[in-house]
Amino acid sequence: MGGAVQLTDAMAKELGAARLEIEGARTVADVLRMTRERFAATPGRFEELTRVAAIAVNGVLVQYQRGAKTPVRDGDTVAFVKAAAGG
Repeated sequence: MGGAVQLTDAMAKELGAARLEIEGARTVADVLRMTRERFAATPGRFEELTRVAAIAVNGVLVQYQRGAKTPVRDGDTVAFVKAAAGG
């Protein structure tokens, strides 16, 4: 995949960018690994920031696809979506 990863606001503040460009990913699992690597300077921070985030590929949550095995292709946008609660 050559495409964009849209970060949550908290992730963006941590890295100083709202989007990352990722090259070479074939699945959501690859995107997760490559994004986690960007947080290498602050171990554990990635897990902390993504604990309440869902992941979507082109606007469709991966839980409704193939989870971490969901394929990604050139031009796809993978987004970390902060979970929201309401009532």
